[in-house]
Amino acid sequence: MNDLTQQLAAGTPLTAGQVNTAVDQLLAAGVPDLAKADFLCALARKGETVGEITAFAIALRAHAIVPPLDAATRAGEILDVCGTGGDRLNTFNISTTVALVCAAAGVAVAKHGNRAVTSKSGSADVLEALGIRVDLPPEGAAQSLREHGFAFFFAPHYHPTFRQIKGARQLCAARGQRTIFNLLGPLLNPARPSAQLMGVPRPEWCATMAPVLQALGVRRAMVVCGRVGEAWLDELSTLGDTEIAEFYQDHGFSTATLAREHYPLQPATLKDLAGGDGTQNAGIIRQLLANRDHSPRRDAVLLNAGAGLFLAGRARSILEGWELAAEVLADGRAEAKLRALTGRG
Repeated sequence: MNDLTQQLAAGTPLTAGQVNTAVDQLLAAGVPDLAKADFLCALARKGETVGEITAFAIALRAHAIVPPLDAATRAGEILDVCGTGGDRLNTFNISTTVALVCAAAGVAVAKHGNRAVTSKSGSADVLEALGIRVDLPPEGAAQSLREHGFAFFFAPHYHPTFRQIKGARQLCAARGQRTIFNLLGPLLNPARPSAQLMGVPRPEWCATMAPVLQALGVRRAMVVCGRVGEAWLDELSTLGDTEIAEFYQDHGFSTATLAREHYPLQPATLKDLAGGDGTQNAGIIRQLLANRDHSPRRDAVLLNAGAGLFLAGRARSILEGWELAAEVLADGRAEAKLRALTGRG
């Protein structure tokens, strides 16, 4: 690992074989946390390439616990809506709300996530506050996906070896240095989604992460980063334009800017999208799913759900997906989905 760290410090990318070696070292109990942290910091300072990120994702997925999805579920479209986090804008759980709306529209949604790290409420925190189980074993999650069209795959249950890198990541954080693991979360969904809406907090990462998703076998994906004044949001933004990189099957990926003027958005500020802890955000989500909140929060959900439904093949455009999502909220399907998932339906 020290040799690989020196190679990275010299600016030389890792080969796929070297990444495999590095992953084995990172997940080994006997390798000192300091050596792991030095390696991760050197990799981040060099800047991770598409090839390195892809190789890391493949190697780490090989260590994951795979849920036993049945053939019919696997043959259909499976969507994940997930951001890397790290934008530090403390919005409510937009992608988690979107996942529930897409599930209510009839899409099988495999939501991969964790508890809060850089925000007050992670997807696991808010789903738990809503009354949805986040601790299902792999068999239970597979059953929920089959029967309810929604399942939460709690990252620590599927990546138990990650406990070996916790100390190194803490050392990196103490140095103020992000690591490749800040990018990898959405790439490691154990359900292996076929369609994915992924948010990143830096616009330059859109064109990096799209080909990684394509290399991992995702059929249809969109990587997005939305402008909020001088900051960036790991969602499609209702407060400014959104940078997008997308692809379909084996076709090359394309980049574009999505202009907010193309959608029926209310005037809004970042304060209108503010969230709190898991309990507070659960209250926001309940109001949205019950169609009792017509504030700019609803616009953020409709825009991102529109993209998710488009990616899953339920709409021919983001705008058509917006309209379908609005119907799902208005006719009670969204609230009914929440009741079903909490055992109250």
